[in-house]
Amino acid sequence: MPEPVLVIGTRNYSSWSLRPWLLLRHLGIGFSERLLHFNSDEFAREVPKLSPSCRVPVLLHGEIVIWESLAICEYASELAGGRGWPAGDPARAHARAIAAEMHAGFAALRVSCPMNARARDRHVPLTPALSRDLDRIDSIWSGCRRAYGDYGPWLFGAYSAADAMYAPVALRFLTYGLQVSPDALEYQQTVLADEHLVRWTTAAEVEDVLIPEDETGEQD
Repeated sequence: MPEPVLVIGTRNYSSWSLRPWLLLRHLGIGFSERLLHFNSDEFAREVPKLSPSCRVPVLLHGEIVIWESLAICEYASELAGGRGWPAGDPARAHARAIAAEMHAGFAALRVSCPMNARARDRHVPLTPALSRDLDRIDSIWSGCRRAYGDYGPWLFGAYSAADAMYAPVALRFLTYGLQVSPDALEYQQTVLADEHLVRWTTAAEVEDVLIPEDETGEQD
């Protein structure tokens, strides 16, 4: 079977593209990437040909087409012999639960703090709904680190799909100066120092695409 192709959107804004891209890198799965910038004629023309949902990311692997981020992460884990999730049943179930929670929840964070990988010193109102999202994420991160910190620096020791799902959140916390507890901050710093994430954000910094509706927050 040919090498997988991951179709992604503009790196600066596409949190959903970032997630499977990171996991594929961490699992050492060879793939090529195709970048289609948001709001471009090419995106409008090409994405409907590639993805039934007309969204990115989409993974193309031979005749296999997977058009949803968490499903791509599951497929990548299968390709890597299950290494995308923790080995033990309780930890694996826990990791899947928090990954699914990230996938389906945290609406206030998404709306108030869209991913903007290259932006810094943005400030948004700390609404009650946003505060609840931040508290829950802090609880997830710090709880995992207390439970699994002896096994490595990631949420469950070794890198997993759960870390990939929360990586854009770490970027959001940096962009908007959102505060977390010491345990959660240590994890955030681990995420931000990840060589693969640094590679993504470095590429994002030189993109010339600007999406005004995602340029949220007052800047110092």
